[in-house]
Amino acid sequence: MYNGIINIYKEKGFTSHDVVAKMRGILKQKKIGHTGTLDPDAVGVLPVCLGSATRLCDMLTDRDKEYRAVMRLGVETDTQDMSGTILARQELKAGKVEIEEAVFSFLGEYAQIPPMYSALKVNGKRLYELARQGREVEREPRNVTIHEIEILDMHLPDISLRVLCSKGTYIRTLCHDIGKMLGCGGTMVSLERTKSGHFLLDSAITLSDLERLRDEGKIADVLIPVDKMFEELSAVHVPEPFIKPVQNGNSFPLNHILERRLFGNGEEVKVYNQEGRFFGIYRFEKAEGRFKPVKMFLES
Repeated sequence: MYNGIINIYKEKGFTSHDVVAKMRGILKQKKIGHTGTLDPDAVGVLPVCLGSATRLCDMLTDRDKEYRAVMRLGVETDTQDMSGTILARQELKAGKVEIEEAVFSFLGEYAQIPPMYSALKVNGKRLYELARQGREVEREPRNVTIHEIEILDMHLPDISLRVLCSKGTYIRTLCHDIGKMLGCGGTMVSLERTKSGHFLLDSAITLSDLERLRDEGKIADVLIPVDKMFEELSAVHVPEPFIKPVQNGNSFPLNHILERRLFGNGEEVKVYNQEGRFFGIYRFEKAEGRFKPVKMFLES
């Protein structure tokens, strides 16, 4: 079984679930999960977790994301992107300065209402399922944060944007909201995710690349070890006579590690055996003089 993360470039036409299904077929492995949904028409970075790394899925989903998007002003659709039905067309009367002011006004935190065509659930039903039935329900606004927003190009009515944002941000809704502020409507034409946490566009591979690497026996070349996600933490090593509690996901005392230094109360560390095999993240409890498990990544 493969254990680690692969940075996949999701191509147009695939859902995130499609990518996982295809990877299960390519790698002959069931334990695979993705780290953040991309719409079928969107492309770009989709980190996928394999084996013990699936315990990272929620953690990686929480990371900030960066996108490049094209927004079209003067058009509104039911899906907030160009795949939907056009609901209205309005003349764009705003000039460059007004458009820039509207775009940059979304910097920082703002309350975003999730679109009806989304996978969020209301009373146990996916919103997109209700939308396909012609039903619209009230959605609670959610606070999202736009850390950076940059206008890359402006050929009206189309505007290219770079957006760095918090998890849960819908870029098509951002386009819709900018258009609404300008009084002409707006919709998203295209979307590419260029960054998800540590994962960048330059190192993403396609499913075809993955098949080729499998056939060449080179999956290890693109498989990122789980412990690479915790580079900010220091490492401790437990020698063989004391490794059994760690293998079982249990706590262990301070004197069972090779390192001889002071640890702060609540300090988190990466735990390895003497040969360098990674087991998980532990937290030091000073009062007890013990390391206690926070998240284990035991390989099957």
